[in-house]
Amino acid sequence: MRFTRSSGILLHPTLLPGPFGSGDLGASSSRFIDWLLKTVHSLWQMLPLGLVGHANSLYMSLSAFAGNPLLLDLYEVVNIGWLIQNELDDTQCKSPNRLNC
Repeated sequence: MRFTRSSGILLHPTLLPGPFGSGDLGASSSRFIDWLLKTVHSLWQMLPLGLVGHANSLYMSLSAFAGNPLLLDLYEVVNIGWLIQNELDDTQCKSPNRLNC
């Protein structure tokens, strides 16, 4: 039996660059998926996506069912109407390459 070969990357979405200091499951992830396709990678393996627990470990989540609010695309939240654009303007990072702005 022959199996087709594939390659991929292990990366948590918060490690992607983003306008608020970390990546999210919105535009940051879409750009990363586009890059994966251009570079002929077909797999994206993620670490657990829940809230971090003790010692900030991704593997010690506080809940198996809760999501991580850091993964929200805040621009999409504005489009839905749950936030106002003015509330986001003060929180944007000066440099998208730094988490601690």
